[in-house]
Amino acid sequence: MKQIALDIGLAPEPTLESFFPGGNAEALAHLRLWAGGAAARSPVPLYLWGESGSGKTHLLRAARQALERAGGQVGWLGPQSPPQAAFQPHWDAVMFDDVHLFNAEQQHTAFNWFVNAVSPPQGAPRGVLAAGRLPPADLPLREDLRTRLGWGHVFELQVPTEAERRAVLRRAADARGLFLPDEVMDFILARFSRDLGNLIALLDRLDAYALQTKRAVTIPLLKEMLQDS
Repeated sequence: MKQIALDIGLAPEPTLESFFPGGNAEALAHLRLWAGGAAARSPVPLYLWGESGSGKTHLLRAARQALERAGGQVGWLGPQSPPQAAFQPHWDAVMFDDVHLFNAEQQHTAFNWFVNAVSPPQGAPRGVLAAGRLPPADLPLREDLRTRLGWGHVFELQVPTEAERRAVLRRAADARGLFLPDEVMDFILARFSRDLGNLIALLDRLDAYALQTKRAVTIPLLKEMLQDS
């Protein structure tokens, strides 16, 4: 059965604290250090890779939030970003999301940002954090960019198992005082995106809808909420 990817526009901004580590505890610990201070200015890049639903974009956005919360500024480049944007010397780090989707112009921009971040004309090196679906060696990128992304710290992210997703949803529902019946849990896990950010966003919407309608959480209520959306 095809899984449904949800619009997470109403979801809260991802944080490192809200990321469920599962099999990615080592990567999360390293990223906490990276975003926590001096490590963020290291010339050694950090690259995260894994299939859809493993949490790559969550971690990049969470790291950006952590740096900006500490007063830093970040250059962000993704597949939807306009190419040819100039590197800004006031940036404390640059981040590249879904690099496997970069077109030729975006690859040119990423390479320029990478070189300026790691070997800036002035000041200390800036951090480089990137993510993609493939390991560096398999990225369909220009060779000079692909090899640079792969010479630093590389972590493969694991998609949470169904048992882990179930545990996270149960814990999140309990924290909200929301009774989530097993049949609703089964329905959600069978039909929606495996990404935990999307699942938590769905849970938040379901909680709000149940309160608004003053009804218990059931499969018909969930279907009605999705139709109303």
